[in-house]
Amino acid sequence: MARPEPWRLSPDAYPHHEIIQTRFQDLDVLGHINNVGMAAILESGRVRFNQTVGLDAWRAAQRWLVAQVIINYLGEGHFPADVTVSSGIGPIGTRSWTILSTAFQYGQPIATCDTVVVMGRETGLSALPDDYRAALAQWQVRGG
Repeated sequence: MARPEPWRLSPDAYPHHEIIQTRFQDLDVLGHINNVGMAAILESGRVRFNQTVGLDAWRAAQRWLVAQVIINYLGEGHFPADVTVSSGIGPIGTRSWTILSTAFQYGQPIATCDTVVVMGRETGLSALPDDYRAALAQWQVRGG
């Protein structure tokens, strides 16, 4: 996998930041945060981002779901230091959007995560409503 674009590795590119506490159970035998632990840390950051943006309220009105998660591991993470998950909205499609996140520890990027979210077909919508699109656009990353 190619190294991410330089802007992805800067916290300044993201409009939202969440501090996530690491757990001893996230470690592998070498003392690094393992792949499953990092996925959980990124998920916690994404869920809190969704709450801040108001996406959890949308879910009650319009069904949406995670269609794809891609994690790029860039460096080692360690316990007990906290991880900051910085997030923002990337590309917005007709019925989908991408949440872009980077996990930082000690100020260094240790993983990126691209999460594609799609509106459920049962909504009967052929496109994201204009108010959803406008709300997402307010949280877009800078530099992408």
